[in-house]
Amino acid sequence: SESAAPRREARTMISIRKARPGDAREIAAVHVAAWRSAYAGILDDGYLANLSEPRLAAFYQRAILDRREGHAVFVATAAGEDQPGDSPGSNAVVVGFASGGRARRRGLGEGEVGTLYVLDDYRERGVGRRLMRAMAAHLRAIGCNSAMAWVLQDNPSRFFYRHLGGRTAMHEAIRVAGQGVEQLAVLWDPIDTLMAATAPVKEG
Repeated sequence: SESAAPRREARTMISIRKARPGDAREIAAVHVAAWRSAYAGILDDGYLANLSEPRLAAFYQRAILDRREGHAVFVATAAGEDQPGDSPGSNAVVVGFASGGRARRRGLGEGEVGTLYVLDDYRERGVGRRLMRAMAAHLRAIGCNSAMAWVLQDNPSRFFYRHLGGRTAMHEAIRVAGQGVEQLAVLWDPIDTLMAATAPVKEG
């Protein structure tokens, strides 16, 4: 139909690329929005309300520049009609990001997806899948034959990871913002299972 064509065209305006230091402020805004959405009712409301974008921006600026252990940050940007809000601007804006490198804890996966956050309005647009593919390709390129990610047990995103072929490899209790929560380690072994699960889907 005529109405379908513009939507397919608009989707092509979302791009994935390596993060730059200048992206840190927008990455921090995505982090705050994603945490307040995903962890409402899971983490303390006061803690979520007090998340600091400036402090997170400083953290992510350092993270973008950090190359130790193969660390990398990727962003999803939206341009033109795909931008958030009613008045699209001329510059692309960050709507999601992922980061990771070699696993911080040995014995699970060789590589680790440390963060993956996407604004709610873009969660059904394939943005998370494309960011996971970028991370998987990066981890494989630095020699990781398997990959893992930690996710809070009560976070609905655990189903997203399972849909991508991840299997639960470990449960453990941790503390976040002073409260006890359960987290799961999701594993892709070999990493090619994640590459296959995130392969581009043909439209039409």
